[in-house]
Amino acid sequence: MANFDLERLERQVEALLAGCQRLREENHSLRLRQDALVAERAELIEKTEQARARVEAMLERLKAMEEQL
Repeated sequence: MANFDLERLERQVEALLAGCQRLREENHSLRLRQDALVAERAELIEKTEQARARVEAMLERLKAMEEQL
């Protein structure tokens, strides 16, 4: 009976170790994905700011042209 309990405990420990390894791998993957998304977000923010600056410059030019008429 004690041998059976020991084998069961061993299987449970192995299952826990496998679960921990799977979670470590998943966590690593999620961190990589998060880093990529943060970088992509920064790039999109920069592009948005550049577009906003171009639109504002165009509006200023249009206002200047309108005032000349």
